[in-house]
Amino acid sequence: MKVKLDYQYVLILCYTFLIAITISCNNQNQSNQAKNKSEVGALRLKYTSGIHSILEDSKGNIWFGSYNEGVCLLHNGKFQYFTTENGLSHNQVRNIYEDKNGVIWFECGKGLSTYDGQKISKYTERNYNSKNDWKLTDNDLWFKGNEIEAYNKVERNPGVYQYDGKELSYRELPLKTKPGQKNHYSISTGFVRSKNGTLWFGTYGAVIGYNCSGFKIINDALLGLNDQTGHLHARSIMEDSKGNLWIANNGIGVLKYDGKKVINFTKQQKLKKEDTKGNSLEKVFSIGEDKLGNVWFGTVGSGVWRYDGKSVQNFGKENGVESNHIWVIYKSKKGELWIGGASPSGVYRFNGISFERIY
Repeated sequence: MKVKLDYQYVLILCYTFLIAITISCNNQNQSNQAKNKSEVGALRLKYTSGIHSILEDSKGNIWFGSYNEGVCLLHNGKFQYFTTENGLSHNQVRNIYEDKNGVIWFECGKGLSTYDGQKISKYTERNYNSKNDWKLTDNDLWFKGNEIEAYNKVERNPGVYQYDGKELSYRELPLKTKPGQKNHYSISTGFVRSKNGTLWFGTYGAVIGYNCSGFKIINDALLGLNDQTGHLHARSIMEDSKGNLWIANNGIGVLKYDGKKVINFTKQQKLKKEDTKGNSLEKVFSIGEDKLGNVWFGTVGSGVWRYDGKSVQNFGKENGVESNHIWVIYKSKKGELWIGGASPSGVYRFNGISFERIY
């Protein structure tokens, strides 16, 4: 009888110990989660005009370009802000790139700037002696013209700047503007290098591809667009993992080019205003692809949309999308989907169900 009681006593002690350990672990996990949430919550970008661009560089730093308040560096858990007072050529930062030497490039509303790991400087050297000498190299970077709109007297015609690792040279696009349309072929998107070697540029009035043998031009004439149908107005381009080129437009929705034909995806999916009677996929400013191959679209006034290859789903304020203008969709190095927007400004992460603000 005594042995039996001792055995029961040992069992009670063991059970009590396990409960204590479980409670302690749960409390610790909750404490860590609260701490992490507090730490993330403490990191809030001060920008109010909107997050226009994002880059994770090779050193693990994260850069956030604003619409008109400069650029911010997130390094070792701290924010550092830079404006024209610190070397930026302009406080609008449209795109951010890193070259093969680890130098960070900022494509600003006006001009270019670089960060060498110590400071930001304006990049002023330009070569205008080979405007028609089009060529491609594996690690070159491409940028819009110097001006906020149209082109200047030195550029003379619509074009792009190519940095080949040594110098920055201006290349004219194979398009001429009409009177009163000087901004029609200004670069409006970041460049895209496709898997087949074609380099794509988005302008307000055309999407242009170059592959060393010639140019492919997607414009109103090719698409049969006019005043009645609405015109091409490209705001973002992206090539997905299947090789399709997606074109986001402010007005006529999303176009999809498979290398042979162009379809109006918005019209195909019946997501125009006349079809939805609510949120629509017409004013689209950003496109991205997540690690699962889903294609995402950021709009003005209609939240974020996800296409899984079969159907399209809309995410709005009830799903954590607070911004009503999504400038950028970015896939982090961890494979997380981030969106940057305005009104209110901030960076949001998709957690598999909804969006939550992280910066």
